[in-house]
Amino acid sequence: MTDGRLILIAGVLLALGIGATLAAGRLRVPGLVLFLLLGMALGSDGLAVLPFDDVELTRTIGIIALSLILFEGGFAAGWSEIRPVLWPSISLATVGTLTTAAITAVAAYYFLGLSPLEGLLLGSIVSTTDSAAIFSVLRGSSIKRKLARTLEAESGFNDPVAFLLVIGFIEWITLPDYGVGDMAVLLVTQLAIGLAVGLAVGKLSTLAFERIKLATPGLFPVASMAAAALAYGAADSFHGSGFLAVYLTGLALGSAPIPARRTIGDFHDGVAWVAQIALFFTLGLLVFPSTLPAVAGQGLLLAAVLALIARPIGTLLATLPFGYSPRESLLLGWAGLRGALPVVFATFPVIAGVPQAEKFFSLVFFVVLVSTLVQGVSFERLANALGLRSNQPALPRLPLIELGTFRRLGAETVEYPVKPTDAAVGHVVNELGLPRDALVSIIVRHGQALLPRGSSRIEAGDRLHIFVRVSARAEVEELFGRWSDGPIGDDDLELITPAGRPAIFTVRPWVETDEHQDALASVTGVAVARTLRVRRGAPDVIVQLVDGRFAVTGDGVLAVGGPRSVRRYCRERIGRISDEESRAWWQEAAGVVSRRGLR
Repeated sequence: MTDGRLILIAGVLLALGIGATLAAGRLRVPGLVLFLLLGMALGSDGLAVLPFDDVELTRTIGIIALSLILFEGGFAAGWSEIRPVLWPSISLATVGTLTTAAITAVAAYYFLGLSPLEGLLLGSIVSTTDSAAIFSVLRGSSIKRKLARTLEAESGFNDPVAFLLVIGFIEWITLPDYGVGDMAVLLVTQLAIGLAVGLAVGKLSTLAFERIKLATPGLFPVASMAAAALAYGAADSFHGSGFLAVYLTGLALGSAPIPARRTIGDFHDGVAWVAQIALFFTLGLLVFPSTLPAVAGQGLLLAAVLALIARPIGTLLATLPFGYSPRESLLLGWAGLRGALPVVFATFPVIAGVPQAEKFFSLVFFVVLVSTLVQGVSFERLANALGLRSNQPALPRLPLIELGTFRRLGAETVEYPVKPTDAAVGHVVNELGLPRDALVSIIVRHGQALLPRGSSRIEAGDRLHIFVRVSARAEVEELFGRWSDGPIGDDDLELITPAGRPAIFTVRPWVETDEHQDALASVTGVAVARTLRVRRGAPDVIVQLVDGRFAVTGDGVLAVGGPRSVRRYCRERIGRISDEESRAWWQEAAGVVSRRGLR
């Protein structure tokens, strides 16, 4: 097969994967099932378009894909989401997984004729929930956030436990001197090393992200991929749990105030989708549909025991000490979806030469198919029947901060770095002369984001983030030269000198006119010569009239007169007002009138 054809097939498969996701939403079935069916249809036992039977390659693809999925799950959740349900999730991942494996093993021993160790191996393979399947269901769910967080965290923590159980029982079956003590040492050692490596790599990665300045934002996702690879590789090299390490690293980075967080999150979300599509499609290719009818009866029995007895009992025992109601435990038990992970684990005994391993693989695949279809489709209905849905999505929606979205809405963000020699240094935001369709949304100062007001003073080293309508961008960028070289504000405007007798000072209530505040044409019958300031979020302005007088509106009051009188009044208002925003406006008015009229 030529390189071009391989690339073409990859593109077609990704397009089909996206189409399967869209179709799954319409059919109300998990999209992962369609990926499996697509692989089965194109595989050796289907249309034979892509003949495939490489078990070892499938295991390698599975480990890489699951590592990427776990990292993305940890990064998206963060400690703030996981912390409230940490101990219930760990209990589900340990007590729940062990109980589920043991009960399933008993059923396999009595009904499938397996030996105790073979039953425990099969029970361990199917005991784990699948991160990809859980996330797929939760994305379209509205169950209570507490339950969603619990399922999300459990799917990350129970993968290492189930993986070690599978490895341990394979060793126990294939090695004559292996025993329960060896398996206990394996579990403790692997989890301890995985925990240590995950915490260490997560901490070091967080420090690196916070302190190292990369040349372009595009390098941040590369750095996060490196962190994920280092976490899994280091833990595995030291004979620890790579899955636990990579999940903890994702949690650490997802909880830290690192730069380009949204860029990294979007990147890994896309990578996780590619990993899911590749993994489920590969598993579908590896399955021979003709072998499934022979295990259909046993597969249905195993799936029923798992969904109706083993998982619910394991969930009840694991959550009982943490105050979960019976209804909540029932829903958590039903939500233990099986997905790609058990099928990947089922390749391990095949490679190790365990007796009946081929049968295990077919059984596990059948259980996964039934679990995903039945439990995945009915999960939301059961949550509704139990009264465990809310008005909020199970997983928090991302805020509207993606630049492409802004551009589609006719706006974008531009940045201006303030140099020490810039004329803007020392001036306030309202003196920058921004047009009506632009505003300074954030000032980044010393690594902190400040929400500016009109009276916020600009300092050297600030980075001004300006939100602007696309139509006004050119006008804003023309101002950059003035911010750099001056003059700032309207200091270059010709002064209007009052003529005749000293201006009479008057104060009266101010009622906003029907005319827009920044297009005010006249005050007390006198035309406005120029608008000096507009108060953001309020119908107040500072203007100079054609006769040289100044007019200031604020808090329902209009003050008109010469610069000294108006400034004196503004200072009196400052002393009487307790509201911080109003005080800042009158301070700004006093400063503007002083600069424009008293010189």
